[in-house]
Amino acid sequence: MIDRSLFENTGTAFTLKSDSELERAYFLFKMISSEPLVRIGTVATNFALKAHLPVEKLIRATVFDHFCGGVSEEDCLPVIDRLYTKGVSSVLDYSVEGKAEENQFDNALEKILKIINFCDEREAMPIVVFKPTGFGRFFLYQKKTEGVAFTAEEQAEWERIVDRFDQVCKLAKAKDVEVLIDGEESWMQDAADDLVEEMMRRYNKDVTIVYNTLQLYRWDRFDYLKGLHERAKKEGFKIGMKVVRGAYMEKERERALEKGYDSPICENKKVTDDNFNGTLNYIFNHLNDISVFIGTHNEASCYLAMELMESLKISKQDNNVWFGQLYGMSDHISFNLAAQGYNVAKYIPFGPVKDVMPYLIRRAEENTSVSGQTSRELNLLKTEKRRRKATQN
Repeated sequence: MIDRSLFENTGTAFTLKSDSELERAYFLFKMISSEPLVRIGTVATNFALKAHLPVEKLIRATVFDHFCGGVSEEDCLPVIDRLYTKGVSSVLDYSVEGKAEENQFDNALEKILKIINFCDEREAMPIVVFKPTGFGRFFLYQKKTEGVAFTAEEQAEWERIVDRFDQVCKLAKAKDVEVLIDGEESWMQDAADDLVEEMMRRYNKDVTIVYNTLQLYRWDRFDYLKGLHERAKKEGFKIGMKVVRGAYMEKERERALEKGYDSPICENKKVTDDNFNGTLNYIFNHLNDISVFIGTHNEASCYLAMELMESLKISKQDNNVWFGQLYGMSDHISFNLAAQGYNVAKYIPFGPVKDVMPYLIRRAEENTSVSGQTSRELNLLKTEKRRRKATQN
């Protein structure tokens, strides 16, 4: 029987946080809970960085150090080692966004290959992650998704994208490191799906190395998984899936409205939750064929996964099942799951402070807009502050 009060244990949740780190977290989430403050902070930060004002130290000491591991792989090591003392693994996420030149894509490839080699030496880092558009222009994925023929130059460019994917997956297979490939906007996703599926065919023959992402605020993604499952059984490869709710909801709805097509997004949160939970159920009932990385901050979905594992007699340590949350958020889920013996990883963004700012700003905006997320964090932090005070008296 799963204890549904597990995530209330703040002593375990914040076991690695000093009193001053707890205060910083409380201050940050209090700021993030105010939409006007997030807007003002975003404008001020962007201005300060563009004007080369000396704000990097301030950013580093506050929001950056709370949500990011460091500026380089080596800089992240103290965080990685600390997390692993509590059984929480790390997924380093090079969070430099919005690049569009070939040399930048090559640099991103080198960075991911370096991270895989970095993982090879460390038990605490069994997984890497990248975005399809980290390796090639969004425009090309969109054009391929729309079925429009490439020019000769574009075809050569696309082949370089395929080669970057292949280099990463080949090295990951050799080093026994799993690769999570993020989902992006629906109007480029079909091309990314086809490419990831090809990597699964090549590298998921015996064990799961390559994972695609299902963004389950899209109503069509459960059906996509079932179709992929049929193909995988027929062709003899294993499926890896990271399951998330999704990160581009407003953008997706606005574009559908503007272009006059049916929105790919579920009509409300309940339908999204049902889609997510139904997909989890399907995966757990086909765990011999499908490995899953459950990327969620939703407590109900985590409890459901735990209950499914218990009822289907799936070991907590089964490597086909991982839970994941973002560094700096939902510690009450990550650390309590790890304390119970489940496979848990934190996504740890890293990169130069100024380059990671777009990611951090998006994180703040998402927290402001996600119903209840910030107030839940604040309440847990308050509870832990009170608990520590009581134990000191």
